[in-house]
Amino acid sequence: MRKVCVVTGSRAEYGLLSRLMNLIQDDPELSLQIIVTNMHLSKDFGLTYREIEKDGFHIDKKVNMLLSSDTANATAKSVGLAVLGFADSFEELRPDLLVVLGDRYEILAAVTTALLFRIPVAHLHGGEVTEGAYDDSMRHAITKMSHLHFTSSDDHRNRVIQLGEDPDRVFNVGAIGLDNIKHIKLLSKEELEGSLGFKITNKCVLVTFHPATLDNESPETQMKSLLAALESIADLQIIFTLPNSDTNGRIIIKMINDFVEKNSNRSISFPSLGQIRYLSVLQYINAVVGNSSSGIIEVPSFGIPTLDIGDRQKGRLRAGSVINCPAESDVIRKKLIMLLSPEFKKNSDNIANPYYKKNTAFEILSKIKNANLNDLVKKRFYNILNEEFSE
Repeated sequence: MRKVCVVTGSRAEYGLLSRLMNLIQDDPELSLQIIVTNMHLSKDFGLTYREIEKDGFHIDKKVNMLLSSDTANATAKSVGLAVLGFADSFEELRPDLLVVLGDRYEILAAVTTALLFRIPVAHLHGGEVTEGAYDDSMRHAITKMSHLHFTSSDDHRNRVIQLGEDPDRVFNVGAIGLDNIKHIKLLSKEELEGSLGFKITNKCVLVTFHPATLDNESPETQMKSLLAALESIADLQIIFTLPNSDTNGRIIIKMINDFVEKNSNRSISFPSLGQIRYLSVLQYINAVVGNSSSGIIEVPSFGIPTLDIGDRQKGRLRAGSVINCPAESDVIRKKLIMLLSPEFKKNSDNIANPYYKKNTAFEILSKIKNANLNDLVKKRFYNILNEEFSE
């Protein structure tokens, strides 16, 4: 029986992987292993490993790595702690294949360790570009240490091949989060409001803002501009989800908490909404604001606009319902008022999502189930220049 190990370190990533995890768990020819790490194990970020257990999964290993500080020094040390923890986990679990998603530093630690253990890696969402964060470099590094690639568009597939990966190992399957939406029963508005303890009116936005780790302007300055714009629209309701455990993220958390305390009549914050509540919220709000990848990848499928702030997601493929603006309060306010207009909402209703393909999770399952793992860790560099000259 093939042992397939899934690594997850954040609430958003688990939400994307959960359907694939269910499919692996239900397949009689596969054995699912789960390693949780980073934010899942932190009280500050909601101890979200409990959601994984609540969903009926058995967690095989917990890799504690997150320090109480979010400085560059602490983040680098967290990566080192993660490598130590993954080494012990792989030594015991001995997976046949590792499945990872995205670009975060805990995933970089996982695949670095897997390389030394000669464990083949299946990587989701490679080939994408986010110029405003160091996640961009991590994503490409993860690609080079992975062996099967599942991209979310043809452009991203071509970019992975450009990085020297064999085209026979690179598959455009679409964004797995969009496939999940088709198979999840979402909450009614009454159920959602009861769960949130918050009434959603006819002018409500969901805000998620993470540090742009390569930006010259501080996260504190950018967040101050965003909060000023939100506060200036008096009848606007705001649901905040708190940022990831990136460098300088804790100052953003404090600023959000201070804002909510001051504006408790129209705002609320959550370390994690969880997959069902997060997707359910998207049914009843007017826009998503911030700089998360979800605002660009999943949100357009709900027919609502996204205001993408700053350069964190610069370079990402995006639908016509996604508008970018600099992290300046006056510009944010102006663009947000435009997005909240009935005209812009009407234009967003029928926008095609460039990340969508049918049966994404099944396509990935089929490939990881049937892939020949013999010598998969041996890779040749696929030189596109040689291919061009041979034509």
